[in-house]
Amino acid sequence: MSALICILISLMMAAPALAHGDNAHTAALSWTFDPWVVLPIATVSLLYIFGVVRLSGRARRLGQIQRQSLFFYVGVLTLAAALISPLHWLGEHLFTFHMIEHEIVMVISAPLIVLARPVGLLLWGLPRRPRRGLGAAMQAPLVRRSWDWGTGATNATIIHGIVIWSWHLPFLFDAAVTNTTMHRLQHLSFFATAILFCWAVLWKSDYGAAAWHLFLTMIHTSILGALIALAPRVLYVAQTQTAPAWELTPLEDQQLAGMIMWVPAGIIYAAAAMTMLALWIHNSSKRDTQNA
Repeated sequence: MSALICILISLMMAAPALAHGDNAHTAALSWTFDPWVVLPIATVSLLYIFGVVRLSGRARRLGQIQRQSLFFYVGVLTLAAALISPLHWLGEHLFTFHMIEHEIVMVISAPLIVLARPVGLLLWGLPRRPRRGLGAAMQAPLVRRSWDWGTGATNATIIHGIVIWSWHLPFLFDAAVTNTTMHRLQHLSFFATAILFCWAVLWKSDYGAAAWHLFLTMIHTSILGALIALAPRVLYVAQTQTAPAWELTPLEDQQLAGMIMWVPAGIIYAAAAMTMLALWIHNSSKRDTQNA
């Protein structure tokens, strides 16, 4: 376990190359410019910037737009850090960093982007005719019903939980490690269902219900992390095969990855749940005071 300290201190050191998916990587830390990742992030970012510029001149609540923009920019930057920066390269070589990458996507990037409520500004980034056409399509009954169903708190919690547990089945996780298309699908499903879950918790639920669903998610992800960390043998063979090059055994790499999901990610969910619970108690006390 002490080898983790050495890894964190020496991140800028070279490591032996590993063929991950369809791509061979060099022996040095490198950025990952996958067009299926870079182009969507760049396109959405540019649309958002255009929307902010276009709407700022006519907005009455410029301060609110600026606050929302800060959430969005930080969310996109952390998403890019997880999927494009050398952290992604490290995740291809060590399960520990792959887990860090996933947790950034789900518990940092997704909530920040949801807090920004970016849909309106993204639409304003489009030219007039596409903006009106897409806006009308989003108001179609089927689209609205599908969105309302997917962002219902119970549905979103279940969907997000199923996706997390399914992708951590050893055969599916190793398939994502060795196949580029599966890897993209894994990241997309983690991010998309995290968006649904965060939207349900932040914008569709009262504080008490939000605390409950955050608590449930903390419990089941902590259980999954504990199962990975405490497993007596290596479950993720393909993901941990290069751990010895980093002075870790495959089992130690797996244990550290499980601990990342179990403890730090669990703390974030717990903190969010406690915040929602405190807000629920505060609002309840305020109503009781007003009714007295």
